[in-house]
Amino acid sequence: MTDGEAVTQDEAVTEGEALDMAAVLDRIEAVLLGGPRTYTRLDLAERTGSDPVSTARMWRSMGLPAAEDDEVAFTDADLSALARTEQTVADALIDERTLSAMTRMIGQSFARLASWQGQLAVDVLGSHPELLTSEDQVVEFATRMLADLEHLQVYVWRRHLAAYLARVANVTVDDGASSERAAAVGFADISGFTRLTRRSTDAELIDLLDAFESTAQDVVSAHRGRIVKTIGDEVLFVADDARAGAEIALDLLDACAVEEGLPSLRIGVAAGPVVSRLGDVFGSTVNIASRLTSLSRPGWILVDRIMADALADSADYDLSSRRPESVRGYHRLYHWRLRRPEARQIVPGKRASSRR
Repeated sequence: MTDGEAVTQDEAVTEGEALDMAAVLDRIEAVLLGGPRTYTRLDLAERTGSDPVSTARMWRSMGLPAAEDDEVAFTDADLSALARTEQTVADALIDERTLSAMTRMIGQSFARLASWQGQLAVDVLGSHPELLTSEDQVVEFATRMLADLEHLQVYVWRRHLAAYLARVANVTVDDGASSERAAAVGFADISGFTRLTRRSTDAELIDLLDAFESTAQDVVSAHRGRIVKTIGDEVLFVADDARAGAEIALDLLDACAVEEGLPSLRIGVAAGPVVSRLGDVFGSTVNIASRLTSLSRPGWILVDRIMADALADSADYDLSSRRPESVRGYHRLYHWRLRRPEARQIVPGKRASSRR
């Protein structure tokens, strides 16, 4: 290595250490927002002919930080998005109520996604200091990463939308925003999670939850089900029928049993009518599945009467009745333990419980 080359490398290190991150973030923001902040909220309303109150309401429904009337906070991309939204409403394709619900759900979904992706970008840059040698290099990396993520998100969204349309092809939609259909609904909960949080590091908990969510996604997708949402140490899934719901629950137990580091699950599954709205599910079937999960034990699956009736004639499942219990909202909740036939051990001299 020559003396000149050594000086050049030292200068590069010095430049990296002196990187003006505020300037870098300003440039990245311009890439993300499609240009510099140019307009106030009132400017947007005036240029699109929209009601300033409605504009503020839509902004809040997306979960974005509030902007004062005279604060220059918006870009040409914001102006274009608002104009397109106003035109959609004017064409009577959606009403104000549906628009508010839609923006609220999109905002909530993407807020979580953006938080995770932002942390990912920070982690990547932190573990690769060679990317921090100049402002141009950091901005180039961020621009390329943004384009890749944007392409992936649009692709996944289109595939999920096509899958949804295939699922509900024969369902009558009541009001364009919600629908009711029969389904199997299940909750899978990591047993002893509170205790685990007390004796595990943050990194260990993150690894545990990542492994759990990944395993759940693989199993649910394999049976053409859908994960509605994850709630900390619990996943809520739906399937088209009782058999698919049972297979998901049983395979989840098996998968977590062989996955190193994953504790046992408690699972509750119920079948019946389900109201779907804005990507979530509601109704008594969902409530029963939740109550069954709270009654379940580590490594157990509990199902309701409708599930038990639907599976009763199949040799693929073993169902043993449990004593009905009172839970919130249900005075006597009848339930059955679901297992594979080969998993059941019959105690000599005792008869297996018969299904009610």
